[in-house]
Amino acid sequence: MRYQLRFSQYNERSILVEWPSEISNDILQDVLVFKKIIENNYNKQIIEVISAYNSILIVYVLTIDNVNSTFVELKALSEVEHNSKLETSKTFKIPVCYDAEFAVDLQSFSNAKGLSKHEIIKRHTQEFYSVFFVGFLPGFLYLGGLDSSLHLDRKNTPNLNIKKGSVAIGGKQTGIYPQDSPGGWHIIGNSPVELFSPKRNPPCFIKAGDRVKFYSVSVTEYYRIKSDMMSSSFNVETFLNHG
Repeated sequence: MRYQLRFSQYNERSILVEWPSEISNDILQDVLVFKKIIENNYNKQIIEVISAYNSILIVYVLTIDNVNSTFVELKALSEVEHNSKLETSKTFKIPVCYDAEFAVDLQSFSNAKGLSKHEIIKRHTQEFYSVFFVGFLPGFLYLGGLDSSLHLDRKNTPNLNIKKGSVAIGGKQTGIYPQDSPGGWHIIGNSPVELFSPKRNPPCFIKAGDRVKFYSVSVTEYYRIKSDMMSSSFNVETFLNHG
């Protein structure tokens, strides 16, 4: 690993491994490589390895009897040169309708930032965002790379009923609510695509290490895509991975 790692016991069956406390693509790659190394070397001893911005949680099948010994093993594994390669990342182009019908906070966001709504949409759609991890809600993508001019603290009072598909900004992040949920982010649009479905395998096909780019669609196009998704022949992953 390229960074100095910190190992600690999270509970009787899990170990937390931490990188420097910052959000960066270099750390993301380090996290994902070490996650793959652990999965390849301890596949029978672990239940899962959960990654976040700058940490991984290793959950073991059995209680960890000797924590210090486990630390030593993991540290040694992190210091060995590995040829592990990550799966090729994919870029998904996600449609978003920024119309007032969906963008319930876009005007107040515009006022707070001193930017026109057109400029906010332009800056929001021009970036390629890295998927750092998936969490909070099943299928909720934590995306890095938001233009610094669009950073805005979360609301003081959360909204108790954010609609499924809402595209939002909170702090230095942007994301999509995969289902109806409370939340404190600023809603600037809505996507007609369903990023998470328990009927699919896997339920969420976008993973850490992938990239996302938003593009603007009209209300008419929004509802057309929404209608297309009802068809059994419509493949969401293929649709988002086009072009």
